Amino acid sequence: MSDPAKRIVDKMYENDAFSQWLGIKRLEDGAGKSVLQMTVRKEMLNGFDIVHGGITYSLADSALAFASNGHGKKAVSVETSISHTETCKEGDILTTHTEEMSLSNKIGVYQITITNQDDKIVALFKGTVYRTSKDWEI
Repeated sequence: MSDPAKRIVDKMYENDAFSQWLGIKRLEDGAGKSVLQMTVRKEMLNGFDIVHGGITYSLADSALAFASNGHGKKAVSVETSISHTETCKEGDILTTHTEEMSLSNKIGVYQITITNQDDKIVALFKGTVYRTSKDWEI
């Protein structure tokens, strides 16, 4: 039988039309971890011809959801923030690196670093989740 965290994220991703639209590839799933990758497309650019901040935010938010739910309890974000440190252009390949900073029965805190294809940090995201008492049925 496959890893429970992977089965949970499989179920989440199947129902996540937005993450699918982003073109997210899941490179690693696990309890408290998630490595995602996507390529910036033209329709993701803003009026400055750089990636819209909502795109990198959404990529990190998906990593937060997958990592925090991988423990088996349904978790939802309660506070998130992002700092954009470099611009991203069409064709850039963005990768998330998720670190679980703190985990308790009710709260999880995560730091997600997004890098480009040159391993340059383009965004830093911090997310706090509320862990419900509901288990994932897989």
